[in-house]
Amino acid sequence: MASSSDGDRPVDTPTKDYPTVPIRDSGVGWPDESGPPPRQSGGRWLRRLFGLAITIGVIFALIIGLKSVNLWPTFRNPFATETTDRSGPVLLKSIQDLSRYVAAQGSFEVIIDKQESRRFIPDFLVNERTLFVGAGTVDAYVDFSTITQGALTVSADGKSVEIKLPAPVLDKPNLDHNRSYVFAEEKGIVNKFNDLFNNDPNKQAEMYQAAEERIARSARDSELQARAQRNTEAMLKSLLHSLGYENVTVTFAAP
Repeated sequence: MASSSDGDRPVDTPTKDYPTVPIRDSGVGWPDESGPPPRQSGGRWLRRLFGLAITIGVIFALIIGLKSVNLWPTFRNPFATETTDRSGPVLLKSIQDLSRYVAAQGSFEVIIDKQESRRFIPDFLVNERTLFVGAGTVDAYVDFSTITQGALTVSADGKSVEIKLPAPVLDKPNLDHNRSYVFAEEKGIVNKFNDLFNNDPNKQAEMYQAAEERIARSARDSELQARAQRNTEAMLKSLLHSLGYENVTVTFAAP
């Protein structure tokens, strides 16, 4: 071992001129004088997120593939709505022979605007207004069952015939439920609260009844009965002319 100029002291022995300096070692490679490298957390989270997205995509594709080949089990919704029909069979009450000739039919439509309110009370508190659209038909017919034996008179030569018929009658309106509906409805706060505890199922039936009354009144004021009379007369004349009668007279009783 070499000696310094100061005597027998080794060269690597610290002196006051050159004190010992501690050396930091990073553990790998050369000594790290600047400390540990910065952590790149942002790139690591992006890689994890990208891997999670790929995993979810693969699982989703696998589920779709299993469903397409009917290998994925189907689970029943425990909260699904179930409909139970406990209606009884239809009972035939009676059969009635009809001897009426329906000669004309009228199609009608009416809008029922009904409002129930209280005086001196605001409408937003107590008010009930309903717009109902009612659509249906009315038949005009001649009842042949009331024809007596003297209603048909044939001349002596067999060339002329006279028929006396009752006046055409209007049948009751037949509302079409597929075309009749509640168009709009307004209710006050009190009415809405009352419906929660006392819902009246007859309100819609009242609308149907009001629509039937309006349609029946309109049918009486129309020319439906006159049209039925003309059609019945034309039908009978065509029928009797085909039977060989030359002169056919059809008369109707006063309505």
